[in-house]
Amino acid sequence: MDQHEVVDHDQWIQARRGLMTREKELTRLREELAQKRRALPWEAVTKEYLFEGPTGQVTLTDLFDGSSQLIVYHFMFDPTWDAGCPSCSFWADNFDGAPIHLRARDVAFVAISRAPFAQIAAYKRRMGWGFQWVSSAGSDFNYDFHVSFTPESISDRTAVYNYGSTDPDLEDREGVSVFVKNGATEVFHTYSAYARGIDMVNGTYQFLDLVPKGRDEPAESFKQFWVRRHDEYER
Repeated sequence: MDQHEVVDHDQWIQARRGLMTREKELTRLREELAQKRRALPWEAVTKEYLFEGPTGQVTLTDLFDGSSQLIVYHFMFDPTWDAGCPSCSFWADNFDGAPIHLRARDVAFVAISRAPFAQIAAYKRRMGWGFQWVSSAGSDFNYDFHVSFTPESISDRTAVYNYGSTDPDLEDREGVSVFVKNGATEVFHTYSAYARGIDMVNGTYQFLDLVPKGRDEPAESFKQFWVRRHDEYER
């Protein structure tokens, strides 16, 4: 670890209070941003999407499971892969405790991937996760919400990811989308975020931001070079 300035307690308190002023500014800005996010206009979801889950086929409306709001994590799992994306798995390790609390605030949570449900179920068992996870195989859902791309759209640079990039690199990328249900059948898309925009739902990164080394990732090249599935780290 790099050499760091060491001061007495009074100097440390003074420095900490100075930083707390900036932290409070960020907190107020975050609250303002959250309000602007909630105030975004909605778009109607008019296409019928079918997903495969543990009980068979379900619709997008079914995924609300009695709640009026739904958070979808777009989990990268190409049907040709033997296992889910390591980085998405890093995110998913933060999910299991959330759904019961979200349910108390009228929110359902589900992960959705293109891989067939049998592959999802096997990988979910391997990882020991309990959150809901369904397959969008055979539907346009991933493509319509800009987290999957055809090989042709990638090669001719017509694939659009994260509201601008035309080079998503892979046929599947990560993201979070939010939906709301108005009554029995009307569903609206209210928000989506991709790439670094989903850092807010990774609790491990929030912890790393507290420690002296921080995330300790390179400014250039692949930042998550260190990430492994949780059963692949050396003990």
